[in-house]
Amino acid sequence: MSTTTLTYIGGPTAVLEYAGKRFITDPTFDAPGTYAEPGSTTLVKTAGPGIAREQVGPIDVVLLSHHSHKDNLDYEGLELIATGIPTLSTRDAASDLFGGSVIGLDSWETYEFDGVTVTSVPALHGPPGSERHVGEVTGFVLEAEGEPTVYVSGDNASLPLVEQIAGRFPQVEIAVLFAGAGRVPRIDGNLTLTSSDAVKAAELLGARAVVGVHTEDWEHFTETRDQLEAAFADTGLLVATPRGKTVQL
Repeated sequence: MSTTTLTYIGGPTAVLEYAGKRFITDPTFDAPGTYAEPGSTTLVKTAGPGIAREQVGPIDVVLLSHHSHKDNLDYEGLELIATGIPTLSTRDAASDLFGGSVIGLDSWETYEFDGVTVTSVPALHGPPGSERHVGEVTGFVLEAEGEPTVYVSGDNASLPLVEQIAGRFPQVEIAVLFAGAGRVPRIDGNLTLTSSDAVKAAELLGARAVVGVHTEDWEHFTETRDQLEAAFADTGLLVATPRGKTVQL
């Protein structure tokens, strides 16, 4: 078994070293700024990355939950994908992002990469019915012989979907959960897990370790890292992930 590590970069972005390969989640490396999103929504980024894109080192695979919002794929993230790194995402992302390296997967479809099986798993980026506003979103499960099974939620707000995933993958050991209870004015509901829902998701999965991302750096995240830590305080599950530092999972 190789050592599984994670380096938290900021927002939803982290480098996961797994089975000897380096994966990155939802790459965002821009400096602070303001983005006008479709539907009259404005997203404000308040902090830059813990590690600059040119210093992050080689990446083998990008795990992109969706491509249509700048807090999950910004301009520097687009430049990373444009280098030709295999990028797993939704069918819509594969259609919209040109260059041939974006591979669109349906829910439960798998991708094999050098001994690692990546399964695309369902995600709902908001309350039921919000799909027409936010588009397709996906999460991922990583498996490899002799390695822990890892779940990466992507921008998912649905505990019933987490329960479905737990039914398919009863041995999830590490959960990378996008929390922060993101909200925007045009959708009446949370776009990602609340802190308390993240605890429930970890319980459903039976995870032994949880990494929390998507709690910092954007004004539309309504719950903070401190709130996530407080929710997990009595569980012993949440891994401390100092910005820009590599930790073993």
